[in-house]
Amino acid sequence: MIKLYHTKIGEKWFATAIENDKIVASTFASKKEVVLRKLLLQIPFEIPFKLESNLSEHAKRVLDALYAIYNGKEIKLDFKFEMKHLSPYTAKALKILTKVPVGYVTTYGALAKVAGGSPRAIGRAMASNPVVLLIPCHRVVKSDLSIGGYGPGIHEKWKILQKEKRGYKKPKEIMVHGKRLMLYPVEMVKPVRKRKK
Repeated sequence: MIKLYHTKIGEKWFATAIENDKIVASTFASKKEVVLRKLLLQIPFEIPFKLESNLSEHAKRVLDALYAIYNGKEIKLDFKFEMKHLSPYTAKALKILTKVPVGYVTTYGALAKVAGGSPRAIGRAMASNPVVLLIPCHRVVKSDLSIGGYGPGIHEKWKILQKEKRGYKKPKEIMVHGKRLMLYPVEMVKPVRKRKK
């Protein structure tokens, strides 16, 4: 049984789906009905679920973590994720992505060099990320350091990245699975054009 939890913190609604203390999905939105719909789309259709009216301690920690990450805070993640519903490639790409720290981004191409496959395959894996924010697909950008796509919208992605700036000046490499993963300071990401009113 998957248990669904949601709450409003600040201006946003945050939601998570948990099965046996493992996080199956997480999301955020400006409206309650939108956040619940998005969460339902992320959970496996063949597993029964229940919308909980009260937050468990574990769910409260997850929702607080989502809020903190959304606001650019650096937190220690000690959560377990339920990945059995994902393809092995997507699970591998998402696991590698967890190594990208706050203040940096990587590119679809750089991630593909470590995970295997193509930048396009990485893009599909990021679009399949059921655990938004907790696994930071918002930290993956195009090779020219323009913003790329994001399920909740590129303006949300830009807003989150702006909160993650740490004043880093230079790109760096980290070793993941014996391969080099290139990281770039958030400050190097190209701005998103403002929406026309």
